[in-house]
Amino acid sequence: MGVIGGTLGIRLLNYASRGGTVSAYPAVATAYANKSKLEVLFGPGVWRAIEGKDVLDFGCGEGNESVDVALHGARRVIGLDLYDKWINASSEQAHARGVADKCFFGKEWHEPVDVILSIDSFEHFADPADILQKMRGLLKPDGCVLASFGPTWYHPLGGHFFSVFPYSHLLCSESALVRWRSLYKTDGARNFTESGLNRMTISRFETLIASSPFRFASFEAVPIRRMRPLANRLTREFTTAVVRCTLVPR
Repeated sequence: MGVIGGTLGIRLLNYASRGGTVSAYPAVATAYANKSKLEVLFGPGVWRAIEGKDVLDFGCGEGNESVDVALHGARRVIGLDLYDKWINASSEQAHARGVADKCFFGKEWHEPVDVILSIDSFEHFADPADILQKMRGLLKPDGCVLASFGPTWYHPLGGHFFSVFPYSHLLCSESALVRWRSLYKTDGARNFTESGLNRMTISRFETLIASSPFRFASFEAVPIRRMRPLANRLTREFTTAVVRCTLVPR
């Protein structure tokens, strides 16, 4: 619970963000500029995992990863998202890059696939336990989920849009952060969850998997580069850049 609230908190956030125009978070979002995000996260072996496979990108956004796997040999690519603007953007990108014939973008899919991708999504799902159940229903028995997300909640920029300066999402109260956000966003969000953040920590994610139809085939809490010497099991909530893992059915 943040200790800086009320009008003081809103004024601090507005000052630090220069009237909503500056955020520290884009430094995280641009870390993969001009690179294949999937290859950076999972290594070049990721292409062997998807070659000739049916791949579902769960929460495809603007379609960067969907198009990437289509270009790298996936048999069929399904990109799912809740928002029409991202579905349309993904379709346009697939057409522009010549892989529209093997891609489908929409809000629903019902056939089982070989691989599910979940990139930068688990910190946003309102009900991640339900999402894991849905993923299992969409995955073949011998399939896998390649998941990565971050920054996690206790990362210096774990507040995403709220991270107008490091740890601002922890120092300022939720009410102040949400009221400040409402000055620049018109979706009416009243709390972190409604604004698209579920406060996902590493330990919470592990607990979710333990009670889900999946188990970890691999798991890594990747340290923030400058904090690597301090990273260990006790400090990982504050020193982790991203979580990456492979999930397989139990």
